[in-house]
Amino acid sequence: MPKGILESMLSGEGIIVPHVQPMYRLSDNRLMAREYLARHIDADGRAHAVGPLLQDPALSPTDRLLLDLKFLESTFQTLTRTGDASYLHFVNLEPVSLEAPGFWESLPRWLEALPFAAERVVMEFTESQGVHDLEALQGYANRLRDLGLQVAVDDLGAGVASLTHMARLAPDFIKADRSLVEQVHRRPYQAALLNALSHFAERMCIGFIAEGIETLEELQAILDADVPWGQGYVLGQPWPTQPRPLVGSIAASES
Repeated sequence: MPKGILESMLSGEGIIVPHVQPMYRLSDNRLMAREYLARHIDADGRAHAVGPLLQDPALSPTDRLLLDLKFLESTFQTLTRTGDASYLHFVNLEPVSLEAPGFWESLPRWLEALPFAAERVVMEFTESQGVHDLEALQGYANRLRDLGLQVAVDDLGAGVASLTHMARLAPDFIKADRSLVEQVHRRPYQAALLNALSHFAERMCIGFIAEGIETLEELQAILDADVPWGQGYVLGQPWPTQPRPLVGSIAASES
């Protein structure tokens, strides 16, 4: 990671603009939720995903925690400013934050500032998370629910522990990973698995979302598999929650 980017983020000078990606109910194309994706803005005004920053092995655990808390705070500030109770808001959680007292101290304050009930926020646990102690994960999920939040298991299908995580955490939502969605129209085993998960979710009265839908062929196969909700570039790319200043246009108009 370039040292300048890290220093600007940690000092608070770096610009963080959460982006949102829509999730639709596929039966009637109704907007049901938005996922908030943290992005940092470089000196040229380009947005970059924060994942590479947080996953950099050179980043110390302390700096990783500070960065993720900054990204989370920016997301909740955006929710406070622009959030709408008419749909759900999905927020990703890094394992380093779940294990940090600072996160649990800040979260009630963030929730209190929201203009809608905490139950409209869904915290996503990812399959790739470093917290492998299922009892610890259950404890974290229960603490989130005690605050009124909902819980989702993300990246279902990305690893061997996914089904165990899903069964033990008893989430309110499950999200099928891109690995189950990619080329699903050509892979009948994937389609059958998605259909089985859809029926499982219906029986357990939980939400089921296929993410990473990138083509019309994949979308049709997802529909044929009876998956209720979808997310992906073919349905809507992430967009910034804060408009970027049109510096070039302003300069041109003044000249």
